[in-house]
Amino acid sequence: MTQLTDIYQIDNFIDTFALGHYARVLSATDKRTQAHIAFKVLRPEHLLPDGDMRWEYRAFGNEAHILHSLKDSPHVIGLLDCGFVSTIGEAPDGGDIVSFGTNAQTFNRSLYEYASQGWRPYLALEYLPRNANLFYLMKSNQAKSWRLPSEEGLSLALQFAQVLRLAHIQNIAYLDHKLEHVYWDGTHLKLIDFNSSKQLNGTPSPQDFAKDIHHLCVGILYPIFTGLAPQKGSLRPQPGGLDVVESRYADITELDFPPDGYLSQAIQELLKRGASMVYVSVEAFLEDVQRVSALHGRDFPNYASTPPNRQARDMVKKGLKELREGVGKVRSARDTFREAMLQEELTPDMEDELRRLVKSINDMLTHRVIP
Repeated sequence: MTQLTDIYQIDNFIDTFALGHYARVLSATDKRTQAHIAFKVLRPEHLLPDGDMRWEYRAFGNEAHILHSLKDSPHVIGLLDCGFVSTIGEAPDGGDIVSFGTNAQTFNRSLYEYASQGWRPYLALEYLPRNANLFYLMKSNQAKSWRLPSEEGLSLALQFAQVLRLAHIQNIAYLDHKLEHVYWDGTHLKLIDFNSSKQLNGTPSPQDFAKDIHHLCVGILYPIFTGLAPQKGSLRPQPGGLDVVESRYADITELDFPPDGYLSQAIQELLKRGASMVYVSVEAFLEDVQRVSALHGRDFPNYASTPPNRQARDMVKKGLKELREGVGKVRSARDTFREAMLQEELTPDMEDELRRLVKSINDMLTHRVIP
């Protein structure tokens, strides 16, 4: 039998900013490749003493299957390994491990066997940095909210639509749309957590896919374009659990927007149509996103922009790149000052100055213009 510590070095929890219902996620190193990975493992409270499986256990098999099906998408988190661990501590620190690599089919066939033995399923996933998670970036403890610039928001919408197109072709509905699952670096989208997604059997109803697009518009696009929660109040973690995924936004068919000038009317109308479930296919939704994007300097086969808008968009992209690099350097400077404060036997004069600098930088970051 293989020891867990022969394959993985398990480090700290990395999910504390938005805890999930059925799993914990830890930073880890794959000793076989020296790759930094995210180790996702079933919460021990979901094990049943009689060896039967709750849905939380089966969800690991569901997620492995769907990640394998969507592996060709550059916007879906990569599955690196799947298997079972014998230890029942919340953070696995020893015991045995059975690894199936990326063989999701064999992993699924083995669920009953290892559930009966009291082992926990795990997924080893591509590691994504916390500072690219949109919920982490956009949630503020201040009376301040951020929104993505329209250029970036439209890029994210176009990429997300491509994920749904690939999923819907294979009769997969993502469903679990919330900021906690979206990673964005200003250019590229990565989507996580497919445990509550559905592999639809038979001939899916158009409503199955319409609901997926509705959830995208309400649960993801509305917050990133406005900085507001789809429900009234500040941004907060959305509830998990299979029983709430499909009903989470069911009552939201209308959206409120900030005063004129904050967001283009075309984007507002796009989101309103999504909330009212006008879109019954991802193709119809994608066409509308392209039409609106053309107003912001993009070109598509059916929708052309204008030379002034194209030139302005190039300048916007350049400015946003510089802005993100600048914010990164400001954060780095703050961290340097914090490290300086750890020096022993500082004079009060030096310590007060460092605290002043850190506070000033935090004030600056609170008033930044991008998440």
